[in-house]
Amino acid sequence: MPDEQQPENQTKAALDAIQQLGQMNVPAVNESNIFCMTIVGQIEGHMVLPPQNKTTKYEHLIPTLVAAEQNKNIDGILIILNTVGGDVEAGLAIAEMIASLTKPTVTVVVGGGHSIGVPIAVSSTYSIIAESATMTIHPIRLNGLVIGVPQTFEYMEKMQERVVRFVTSHSRITESKFKELMFRTGELNRDVGTPVGGLDAVKYGLMDEVGGIGQALAKLNRLIDDGKRSLEAEGIKQ
Repeated sequence: MPDEQQPENQTKAALDAIQQLGQMNVPAVNESNIFCMTIVGQIEGHMVLPPQNKTTKYEHLIPTLVAAEQNKNIDGILIILNTVGGDVEAGLAIAEMIASLTKPTVTVVVGGGHSIGVPIAVSSTYSIIAESATMTIHPIRLNGLVIGVPQTFEYMEKMQERVVRFVTSHSRITESKFKELMFRTGELNRDVGTPVGGLDAVKYGLMDEVGGIGQALAKLNRLIDDGKRSLEAEGIKQ
């Protein structure tokens, strides 16, 4: 009886993970060596968003990334993004986590990778964007009570520089080009910024390639194989 219930329990655990976290379980032995993580909707930070919002909670992603990094059965991580952005510090925390992983990572932007989703999209080893997807680049915004003093604007400027510095250091786009897109007027209704399509994102050096899941998995497998060959060349057997 316990043996018959084991597959049923595993299926229930997998469904619970998808329902609660929007994530697949970290693969066990004899399963895929690639872990797939999804970042969808709005990235929720220190404040809980209304229940009708589709959100990705950063406190769920961080321990999941740690678990994937430690799991010896996982050789690479695929991150799929379709996000409108969200909390700046939470987004940067996720991006820094992805960038600091020792295992190969590939991000795929499908639909949209807007606002603070941009640093997450470029944080991986290799980044891919669907041709129909867009990435909106705009200045930092503040919600709620804003104190009209110089320190508030200095804080926003420093926060904005953190985003610019991260994106330009993890992609091929220049700081001047990124800021030009960020502060451009006339392209967004009642706003400042630029919506960048898939082809333009690659042309500007923001993303590495136009493609989808097939290209992402192929690239991730190549990165995994290259890493193993590199270790073998150094005399380290996995």
